[in-house]
Amino acid sequence: MNKIGFIGGGKMACAIIKGIINSGWCKENEIIVSAKSEETLNRLKSELGINTAKSNSEVVEKSSIIVFAVKPFILKDIMNEIKPYISKEKIFLSIAAGISINTMENILGEVSILRIMPNTPALVNEGMSAVCKGHYAKEEDLKCAGEIFKCIGQVTQTDEKFIDIITAISGSGPAFYYYIINEIAKSGEKLGLDYETCLKLSAQTALGSAKMILNSNKTPSALIKDVTTPGGCTEAGNIVLEESNISEILFDTIKKTKEKAFELGKN
Repeated sequence: MNKIGFIGGGKMACAIIKGIINSGWCKENEIIVSAKSEETLNRLKSELGINTAKSNSEVVEKSSIIVFAVKPFILKDIMNEIKPYISKEKIFLSIAAGISINTMENILGEVSILRIMPNTPALVNEGMSAVCKGHYAKEEDLKCAGEIFKCIGQVTQTDEKFIDIITAISGSGPAFYYYIINEIAKSGEKLGLDYETCLKLSAQTALGSAKMILNSNKTPSALIKDVTTPGGCTEAGNIVLEESNISEILFDTIKKTKEKAFELGKN
């Protein structure tokens, strides 16, 4: 019996698999994966040394924990396909956006299901994952899911009713940070410094600033104050941000994204 199985072998599945192997959470020979493409399966077996399956049902039959790592529009068909092979001892983890726990439980029945919203920085082991517990999942299942996703970054436990807000902040959030980092870099380029240097400066400063927030006991407001000298350079920039009403722009960005996530989740 494999410790964990993956239905789907895309980038996020690969990130999770690499994370759990590198962390020592389980060994290569305790992982099995299925995918539509034979080429994908051969590559995963060659690069990661894991087991591969000929069908989704084989993954379910041979695993204690099953991760749904497929596109949302095919998940319902897959769940109907594997339903004859499930048992109440198994744990199901889904990273398919927009597919609710209720939808999954209506198909699979009274089994342990947890819904996870990871994000793409998991590819560099700096992911942010939110874990939601289903009606039949036990506390130990929740703990297990947390351990798995800590292998690719940080984890928070939450209620599914907040999942659309989380989607907007951390699921879609990387795109918004990429935009801001790039715009700061392009501003430096317009002022005369080469773009490659500006991008490195901007990206590393964003990374360092994020770590300051996560690793210190100070609020963002306090950290801003630490950097800002009255009458100095940072204060001049802060005034532009405040007068430009950037807070409202960012709020609208998150609000619109959250509303779209809610809309997609109804389908």
